[in-house]
Amino acid sequence: MLSGLGWDESFEQNFAAHRAHGRVPARVIQVHRQACDVIGELGQARLKTPKGSALCTGDWVAVRWADEPEIVELVSRRTAITRAAVGGSSESQALAANVDTVVIAVSLAMALRPARIERLLAVAWESGARPVIALTKADLAENIAAIQAEVSALAPGVDVVATSANTGEGVDIFTALISGTTVLLGPSGAGKSSLGNALLGTNALETGAVRQQDGKGRHTTVRRELLVVPSGGVLIDTPGLRGIGLTGGAESVEQVFADIETYGANCHFRDCAHHNEPGCGVLEAIELGVMPRRRLDSYRKLLRESEWQAARSDARLRAKGTERIRRITKDQRAMYKFRARQEG
Repeated sequence: MLSGLGWDESFEQNFAAHRAHGRVPARVIQVHRQACDVIGELGQARLKTPKGSALCTGDWVAVRWADEPEIVELVSRRTAITRAAVGGSSESQALAANVDTVVIAVSLAMALRPARIERLLAVAWESGARPVIALTKADLAENIAAIQAEVSALAPGVDVVATSANTGEGVDIFTALISGTTVLLGPSGAGKSSLGNALLGTNALETGAVRQQDGKGRHTTVRRELLVVPSGGVLIDTPGLRGIGLTGGAESVEQVFADIETYGANCHFRDCAHHNEPGCGVLEAIELGVMPRRRLDSYRKLLRESEWQAARSDARLRAKGTERIRRITKDQRAMYKFRARQEG
């Protein structure tokens, strides 16, 4: 049963110490305010979330399964989809854990938004999982081949497949591209839940109508939920994302814009910033019409954001370290004063 939920030999080896203490693994299938639903080899249960923990759908936890089962510890995550927390905090929020495939849903019934696709790709690569782009609602679109080519140009090295949950077009190809634990990402109305239902072979995920005037949909998925796919693997559906901030890591941004890195290899100067330097391979590609100027602007924007967020995270860690030293120093001084009073 555990293998059907994504458990493998690597997880089992790292879980040996817990097994020795009689604990069993279970996977978080849904998170509530102060509790979470888990499923494992001993069944399914709703357990209290340990104080101070930040569990998310897809996590594996060690459970002491007794008359009153309880979560003992979070098993180290292999991968995680994260986004910058709201409110300007440097903390990050995990959306889904231990993911193998990130499906970015792009509706063919809506105007294409390249910058959004690039941002979601950066989030996917940053997680450590493999991204796949699903062009949904193919039955409502024309010139699909042209749109698919345009999206493929935005996503070097990423599989892009056109699908329709209504007609079944492309669903078999899409199914062959995903494996392990798959998470669906995209805005409301992108067709994530409909695509998920096509995979599940049932209407387990609620779907809603899309407004005709702007193509936007309601948030029919209100929380992240993990479901077992009959053909193998598990699926995590997520609420529509209006925006998602990067959590740091220039490498993921550079992976999204691998074409810029390729053109940049032809630059005359090794440290070329692609602004107005002579012999710039990137600017030459733009002048020749091989790459749009928008692509370079998007690259710079996401790179600045990722570097800024990484710097904020480093500053937060340094601040935590400084505060820890202050507490230790304060405790030491209090101890010395206490000893002095005792000796006096």
